[in-house]
Amino acid sequence: MKIGIVGLGLIGGCLGLDLRQLGHTVLGVARRPETCSEALRRGIVDRATSELALLELAEVVFICTPIAAIVPTVKALAAVLPASAVITDVGSVKTAIAVPAAQLWPNFVGGHPMSGKSEAGLAAAEAGIFSCRPYVLTPLAETPPAAVALVADLAEQLRSELCCCSPLAHDRAVAWISHLPVMVSAGLIQACLNEPDPTIAHLAQRLASSGFRDTSRVGGGNPELGMMMARYNREPLLRSLYHYQAAIGQLIQQIENEDWQALATQLAAAAAARQDFVD
Repeated sequence: MKIGIVGLGLIGGCLGLDLRQLGHTVLGVARRPETCSEALRRGIVDRATSELALLELAEVVFICTPIAAIVPTVKALAAVLPASAVITDVGSVKTAIAVPAAQLWPNFVGGHPMSGKSEAGLAAAEAGIFSCRPYVLTPLAETPPAAVALVADLAEQLRSELCCCSPLAHDRAVAWISHLPVMVSAGLIQACLNEPDPTIAHLAQRLASSGFRDTSRVGGGNPELGMMMARYNREPLLRSLYHYQAAIGQLIQQIENEDWQALATQLAAAAAARQDFVD
């Protein structure tokens, strides 16, 4: 199958590696010629250029650009692709993308592979990151079943765990487990910067170990991605932030009141509930 990838960053690069290993022909499009050259050198794509015209014979195209560029890219691809081609994306927000994209291209299937790394860019691309990880598809009622089946088959070839839901359900769910952690993690780092004593601040930096690294990892990631999450998934993210704010307020009250039993009960409940999310 001829598969196009627009945007040769981390996810686009990882897709290219896996899809080529599966025997597909991968055609890559990137803004910078040096990115195209690097993708060719590493065997991530079969051909690469900065021109969308390369994809005129593609059967399916993955859009791996930043969120703000996805719908404009669909519009640009509509002037290039055959009507039978399927377009999908990998954006972490779906409601703001699915409807306008489908209006531009009926064979559009919203997608979100729940995989990634703290590093960004093509240099960080590696094979196998989609294996045993959720891959969400968010078709609309009018999305052609054949288009959904094609993208679902490719996701399963990547050995991902397929999940289908509505765009809104996706956005509300990822607000809790993906977008909220980014904001909480960034807030943690910002809070640490408020230590007024330089000696204590330096000591804290020296002592930071696995707990701080784990908790702060996503907040120290790509700032543009975090901003796009907030901009395009604003209402679900605000809803989750308000609930988190209430939870923090409850913890503060318990510690202020020295209500150690209530605090112990809450911490135990959190420890027990964690396995429902990560196991």
